[in-house]
Amino acid sequence: MRIDGHALSTLEQPTLRAVRRTTVVALRGGGHEGRGEDVTYEPEEHEALASWDGLPDLRGTWTIASLSDRLGAARLFPAPPAHAASARYRRWAFESAALDLALRQAGRTWAAVVGRDPRPMTFVSSRGLGDPPDPAAIADLRRRSPGVGLKLDLGAAWDADAIAAVRATGACSTVDLKGLYVGTVVDTPADPDTYRRVVEGLPDALIEDARITDATREILRRHADRLTWDATLLEVADLDALEWPPRVINLKPSRIGSLRELSALYDACRERGIGVYSGGQTELGVGRGQAQLLAATFHPDGPNDLAPTAFNAPDLPQDLPSSPLDVQAGAGFRLRADD
Repeated sequence: MRIDGHALSTLEQPTLRAVRRTTVVALRGGGHEGRGEDVTYEPEEHEALASWDGLPDLRGTWTIASLSDRLGAARLFPAPPAHAASARYRRWAFESAALDLALRQAGRTWAAVVGRDPRPMTFVSSRGLGDPPDPAAIADLRRRSPGVGLKLDLGAAWDADAIAAVRATGACSTVDLKGLYVGTVVDTPADPDTYRRVVEGLPDALIEDARITDATREILRRHADRLTWDATLLEVADLDALEWPPRVINLKPSRIGSLRELSALYDACRERGIGVYSGGQTELGVGRGQAQLLAATFHPDGPNDLAPTAFNAPDLPQDLPSSPLDVQAGAGFRLRADD
């Protein structure tokens, strides 16, 4: 691909939890533009990027591999980010923009390059529905999007009655225990009594990111076929480090950061018979569509936490899209709706 320059633009939108800000990275060359989205969570780091003139000079001719190598060694923040994961988020913005640009310059379609067509994508919603989850709010969401499944984050108020009420809705596809985060606002203690209530009280749900300790190991071992992992999966070696071979995992492209590592993880999962689903990072623009395109291409039937952005609005519209979502690829690495 040929890169002649780049441009940055900021997106901002209220969500149920806070005002979300992201940065769209545009790489330009040969009359084409490729786009990606930086989903770094700290608003001030987007402000710093917008006023910084220290990004690497990417002008010239590249392959995807050589540009990836350059980005892996490059400084993409004016100061070290507050969280190490942000470096991968920003790298993914540039790598996904480069893939979009390369396909457009080559005049090749996404389906032709990967050898398969996107299919309708099953999605679930991770919209906050209270702590504990409110069955009335669940029913209201499913009225607006009939039958939509839910990915629920463990909260402090999940007692036995609350879990039974969630089970009665039949809506819970995945429970994220948030047990592997350290030093973030979503850190959640690995309480063995809570873990037991969740895994026994929601027997049909996948259990994501449990923390395995001496106190929780035996509780979790009995449900190992339902355990799935997300936060710590950044490269193939992280699969090997899991205590039990997983049946299914969550691969977030922006968390992994590079096309090379994402491809290697997809290959490893195929070779090992591991199922895959994916999640989002509250993207506001092209990044959401790119994550949906990957899911629709490689794991359309999983509980993909990639509901359309309308599901994150503070005030929900009366009618929301239903799952599965018809994902239409546009030119390059982008949805037709984002062209």
